[in-house]
Amino acid sequence: MTDTPEDYARHNAKMKRMQAAREKMQARRTLERGLLIVHTGNGKGKSSSAFGMAIRSIGWGMKVAILQYVKGKWETGERNFFEAHPDLATFEVMGEGFTWDTQDREQDIRAARAAWERSKAMILDPEIDFVILDELNIVLRDGTLPADEIVAFLKDRPLTKHICITGRHAKPELLEITDLVTEFGEVKHPYNAGFKAQKGVEY
Repeated sequence: MTDTPEDYARHNAKMKRMQAAREKMQARRTLERGLLIVHTGNGKGKSSSAFGMAIRSIGWGMKVAILQYVKGKWETGERNFFEAHPDLATFEVMGEGFTWDTQDREQDIRAARAAWERSKAMILDPEIDFVILDELNIVLRDGTLPADEIVAFLKDRPLTKHICITGRHAKPELLEITDLVTEFGEVKHPYNAGFKAQKGVEY
């Protein structure tokens, strides 16, 4: 099928109407402050998306701090990258690993508490513009940190910076105070077909 001059004219008129409607909608959006963001759900890409926002923020000259709660000593591409470029962002790994690997609840609680105290320092640091708390949802789900304490602190957080929290099973009380929630859904995953985790894709 070949478009006619009339088709082009109709398309151009439609795009002009859409442009006017979009500009009108944008004009009504005037609020600006730090956002509380949560990436949750069973699908892959929660942390990866957060790291993408970190790179975007760095591109704007913003100061970024990343703290990982769970991954422990596990080597990942993002860890290798940020440790090789410490001038780009603060990157700290404070987890001791997954609970089925540590098999020590007291240790898990101590590690989570230390990570949360460090997280609060990052959030309260006026020099930091964007904080990523990777897998915080997991320790809240496991009860190694009390959700009510974390939610109360985040309610009264400084509104001068963005905070992104990742991990499955986000608590409803956290989602209630969040500005932006994205639920990552799994449609198909190679793990279910017998593939092991792939470098550069999953870690």
